[in-house]
Formats: sequence, C-alpha cells, structure tokens
Amino acid sequence: MGILQKVIGEGAVQKELNLLLTIGGLYSLSIALSNTFVNIYLWKQSGDFLDIGIYNLIVVIVQPVIFILAGRMAKKVDRIIVLRLGVIFLALFYLTVLLVGEHATNFLWLLGALLGMGYGFYWLAFNVLTFEITEPETRDFFNGFMGVLNSSAGMIGPISAGFIISRLNRFSGYTFVFGLSLLLFAVAVLLSFFLKRRPAHGKYCFVRVLQERKNDRNWSLITWANFCQGVREGTFMFVISIFVFIQTGSELALGSYGLLHSAVAFVAYYFVSRLIKSDMRSKAILFGGVLLYAAVILIAVDVTYAKLLIYAVMIAVGYPLLLVPYVSLTYDVIGRAWHAAEMRIEYVVAREIFIHLGRIVSILGFLFAVYYFDPKQSLPIFLLIAGLGHTVIYFFVRQIKLT
Repeated sequence: MGILQKVIGEGAVQKELNLLLTIGGLYSLSIALSNTFVNIYLWKQSGDFLDIGIYNLIVVIVQPVIFILAGRMAKKVDRIIVLRLGVIFLALFYLTVLLVGEHATNFLWLLGALLGMGYGFYWLAFNVLTFEITEPETRDFFNGFMGVLNSSAGMIGPISAGFIISRLNRFSGYTFVFGLSLLLFAVAVLLSFFLKRRPAHGKYCFVRVLQERKNDRNWSLITWANFCQGVREGTFMFVISIFVFIQTGSELALGSYGLLHSAVAFVAYYFVSRLIKSDMRSKAILFGGVLLYAAVILIAVDVTYAKLLIYAVMIAVGYPLLLVPYVSLTYDVIGRAWHAAEMRIEYVVAREIFIHLGRIVSILGFLFAVYYFDPKQSLPIFLLIAGLGHTVIYFFVRQIKLT
C-alpha cells in the first residue's frame, strides 16, 4: 500500500480504496483456490468435454445479460450495492456446489447461471470503480499492481488447493476447498458494508453508447479488439486446466502448474508496470500477442505436461505485456469518448458485452468441434484458430489515435 500511495498520492488512498483492494484480494484468493478445480470437479464426474463446454457457455451467456442489468443498477441505485450483489452470488455459487456435491453435473445450468451472475455484478462494479479512482498517468501502474495482487493469490491458491485435494479421499478435498472459498466470500460480503455508498445519477444510455461506435473510430476499434480478446479467452480459460489434468491425473500437478504460472506472472507484471510507457503500448501489445500465439502453437499438437509447463511460463510473460498497456489504452479511449464522465458505466458495460460476445463465439466453436468431430483431431485445429484472438488485437489498436 505504501508503493500505491507514492504513485497515486496520499489523498487518494483512503479507507474505501483500502477496503476495495481487500475485497479484491479476497476475491482473487477465493477464485484462485477453487475456480480451476470446479472444471476438474465436473470433469471427474462426467469425463465429457461437452459438459465442460456447456457449463462455461452458460457462464459467459449469463454474464453480459447481468452486465447490462448491473449497469442500470449502478447508474440508478448504487455501484457498491452492485459490488455486494456480485460477492453474494459468488458465495451462493460455492454454497450450491457444496450442497449438490457429486451430482454437480446434473445442475450445470444452475451452477453456470449463479457464477455468471456473480461475475457480472462483481466485475461491472469493480471496473467502474477502477475507472473512477485512476487517471491516465496512474493507470498502467494500477493495472500492474492489480496484476501483482492477482498473481500473488494465484501462487498461493492453486498449489494449496491441489495439495489439500490430493491428500483427502475422493471428493472430500474439493468440499474443503469450496467451503474455504465460501468463507472468503462471506468475509468479503461483510467488508462491503463498510464501503461508502457511491450513487450515480442520470439516464442509462447503453444503446446510445453502442451507437457511438459509428461516430467514434477509436471506440469502434477498441470494441472489436475486445471481441478478439474474448475469442481467445472463451475456450482457453478452461481447456488448459483439463489438458493438465488429463496428462497427469493429479490435482497437485495442476496446482504446481498454477504456481509456476503465477510466480512468473508476478515478476512479469512487476516489471511491465514500470517499464512500459504510453509510447510503447502498441509494440508491447504486438509482442505480447505474438508470444501468446507461439504458446498455442507449442501445445496444439502432441500435448505433454512438460510442454504445458513451458506454455505456463510463456503466457505468464505474454499476458502482462499485452494486458497492462491494452487495458490502460481501453480506459484512455473511453475517457476521451462522447460524454465519458456521465456515461462511464455504459462504456464499461459495452466493453464487456463485446468481450463476452467473443467468448460465446469461442465456446460455441469449441462445442461444435468436440460434438461433431473426434476431439483429438478437431481440438488442435480449433485452438490454433481461437488462439489468434490476442494477436489480432494489435491490428485494431495500432489504428487508434489519441490526441
């Protein structure tokens, strides 16, 4: 926190920001503990790529719907309440997983809907609050700082969860880990009541902000970049953990994979947030995108655990290189857009809609590949196509002109 004070300034680091960072830390740790292992939990019950795909598709379909609703609530009611709702629904998700236990595959729709609602409410509020507390000169650092925080949780969570699950019998380890995540979210809910209310005023002009893409070339370009981002993320956010588990059959090996990835990402975010300046953003995005696609090529054919570990290192460097300048650029484009001050919520919602449209397209492609073809033959081809998403981002952002 002392570092953050030096960069942002003494007056801006207040009790509310400390609480928000604490809630964000609890969120990151809880997700790091359990999120990856939910997919493995379902995989061990069904062993079917189709079930995993359907569950994740429901999550990414529900999220944008909730984003639109949450945006209206943030504009008409209070974004702290929206943040609180997100944490509550995430807690309900883990409570439901605990209750249905070994019958989880019979409740894919319910679990996917609850997680999508939790993500939608939480990230809408968090993104809007991020937009409000950062300025162009502090955004790169702030995004890098959050990356370090997430990476720290990523180092602690997966290896701890993997160790616990591997030491307990059958599904009892999963029950313990999901219960711990539920406890962390319960604490986050309590902390949210200490946040000062942040009501907003004015009309909710979501459709008008979407239409602004016709008038603002920068805004149009960044939304298409967001769509491409989603195409990569949709499938890769769950399929890699399945690959690791298939290769090793060990939750501890999956935890070790997560530890390696997060440890490298921790260092990468630290340096990227300090070395990448505004005039270097396009080159960093290009290099990060190319590195991320090179990692896909590595594992597309003849997947082994050793290759997956190298993949973990490559994306741990590639993501910070791409995301730190890219997210900052996105906020700068929004900050210069039509009526940005009063329409910031609508712009954040629109951005997330395009990301999730990309994710929906990605997972639908995944389901098509595994349903109509042999996954061993179709998945490598599909991953090479979907994996281009982050690389293509560069060809949009290079055309953006900020004056």
